[in-house]
Amino acid sequence: MRPLRDAQLGAFTFFASALPHDVCGSNGLPLTPNSIKILGRFQLLKTISHPRLCQYVDISRGKHERLVVVTEHYESSLNDFQKQVQTADCHHVIDGKVKLAKFGLYYMTDHGADVDFPIGYPSYLAPEVIAQGSVHPSDPSQGENPLPSGPKTDVWSLGVLLFELCAGRRLLQNIEISERLKFIITLGCIDDIVTVLAEEHGCLDAIRELPENVLTLLRKCLTFLPSRRPTPAELLVDPVFEGVSCLYAPFQQPVGLFSSSLRCAHLELPEDISQLCKGQNDDEEYLGERAIDEVYHLWCLAGGDLEKELTNKEIIQSKPPVCTLPNFLLEDGESFGQGRDRSFLLDDTTVTLSLCQLKNRLKDVAGEAYYPLLEDEQSSLSQSNSSNELSCTVTLPLIIRERDTEYQLIRIILFDRLLKAYPYKKNLVWKEARVDIPPLIRGLAWAALLGVEGDIQAKYDSIDKDTPIPTDRQIEVDIPRCHQYDELLSSPQGHRKFRRVLKAWVVSHPDLVYWQGLDSLCAPFLWLNFNNEALAYACMSAFIPKYLYNFFLKDNSHVIQEYLTVFSQMIAFHDPELSNHLNEIGFIPDLYAIPWFLTMFTHVFPLHKIFHLWDTLLLGNSSFPFCIGVAILQQLRDRLLANGFNECILLFSDLPGKRGGGRVSGREGGGKDHPPGCAAAPVSTVLPASMES
Repeated sequence: MRPLRDAQLGAFTFFASALPHDVCGSNGLPLTPNSIKILGRFQLLKTISHPRLCQYVDISRGKHERLVVVTEHYESSLNDFQKQVQTADCHHVIDGKVKLAKFGLYYMTDHGADVDFPIGYPSYLAPEVIAQGSVHPSDPSQGENPLPSGPKTDVWSLGVLLFELCAGRRLLQNIEISERLKFIITLGCIDDIVTVLAEEHGCLDAIRELPENVLTLLRKCLTFLPSRRPTPAELLVDPVFEGVSCLYAPFQQPVGLFSSSLRCAHLELPEDISQLCKGQNDDEEYLGERAIDEVYHLWCLAGGDLEKELTNKEIIQSKPPVCTLPNFLLEDGESFGQGRDRSFLLDDTTVTLSLCQLKNRLKDVAGEAYYPLLEDEQSSLSQSNSSNELSCTVTLPLIIRERDTEYQLIRIILFDRLLKAYPYKKNLVWKEARVDIPPLIRGLAWAALLGVEGDIQAKYDSIDKDTPIPTDRQIEVDIPRCHQYDELLSSPQGHRKFRRVLKAWVVSHPDLVYWQGLDSLCAPFLWLNFNNEALAYACMSAFIPKYLYNFFLKDNSHVIQEYLTVFSQMIAFHDPELSNHLNEIGFIPDLYAIPWFLTMFTHVFPLHKIFHLWDTLLLGNSSFPFCIGVAILQQLRDRLLANGFNECILLFSDLPGKRGGGRVSGREGGGKDHPPGCAAAPVSTVLPASMES
């Protein structure tokens, strides 16, 4: 993401529409809440980065389907600027710094299907949108007709905005909403819409004084029929833009970390090297050079609370519980008698998130910490007024380090610079990863540790992910059961990405097959790289040969048995007493360790524990999973020694913090096959019931 610079962080909130509690989908499972659907779609908006658009940063779910969106924010709006400029000068206000905000609400709500309020401002709606009325996009009576909203409707809205700038006044402000909509519809009977609007608002003289090319542009935008209205691409070649287009260089997306292009091919340094430090005289300037999502991450660590900020500004207002009770409630949950709570409609107010607390936390961080020297091998921690405290922080438990604002700033900056120098600084990435990996850039750090290089997007795009294959059925069955406690992975977008990445791996590895459990292996990579399927696929493709070599052969029984035999020997070497006890009661690794190693423990632990576990796993070789397995047994040693076979089975079926990730007993095509390495044993005797579900 772009640096924060003179921008601020802002937050606004709205409610997704609630679903009935007694309705299930075609698969028999409860319907996905609309708030989770919106959360999944929102992730794409985070990838849109352009100088003319406010950057989306984050979204969070609250109670009762509440959603809070965090975005790049500026307190002054175009309307504020318009009030300060005289009418005659309004067509000269565009200076290249205007940004569009809240442009993604229509997309993230599925064209308004997932909320109970209309999307768009009445005065700016195109006639065809008003004419359609309020139609639910999923309404079967709608048929296959496309929705009217699209690029051409945006051209109409642009025309209204330009008209207001040129006229120096807002359009249809003192009219009821229903009358505004009627007025816009009646414009279809008028030949010169611009002139009529000017007469209606008493600004005909101001409009007539506009240059002819500006008037022509207004008339093109405010063309009533969509079929005759130009597209945005056609507008860009309009003569009115000839004088200003040369002032703006075409926007180009920055080159990603993994591509075939040179990342610094167009790097330009100022002639006077002192300009690099110009203006960097306080903590605010240093912090402003960090990426927007990074500043928000640090803001949260410094005690930032979105709902608290919105509550303080009275955007979120709580009511006594007795005031929220319905007067009449049916058995199916439908309620009657309460008037509609207006707080469930969209409040367009954006609250500025104060960075004072964050700046106060970082006040002792020296400027040098923001620009660490990578060639200095003596210390990975930059010097600051609190360098001794930072050195002490390294010795604290990982969970504390990950919540320390100052420490995370230093680590994020260091890893960010090392990854930008990847693969040249690959050895230093390994060295620093042994200390810890900042959660904010864990996805890229894992890719570097796995040695991912080259144009991964081109390779991923070349894989056929659409043609049906026999494994499709099993993938469809497994995905809804894989880490579905996580909001992101349980969203429809998450399921779609799961399906594509898993299918890409199956298609690109014809010598291997899809074993149940592959979805659990995919989950950490997909969660960390949700907006970069190619990187999730590349990491997964590099991970499996290193730690699960030949585990996904069609007949992998000999590989599994060899693995389990080595594991048994390691248990006997490190803890002979425990090994003898487990052998005496018949609790052999075949009964509990297959899902451990086939999914590298992703079936056993929730994602937040897997992230910490794999941070260490990726630093070891292919034998390191044995050590993790032995460590788990050591944690449970006393309980294992004190119990018999049945108690041990129950213990491993409900490990502390365990969250199931899908069954691992079957092979591609269904769950009736025998588990790998247990040719004749029934499933119920191999895995506990809770580990199968």
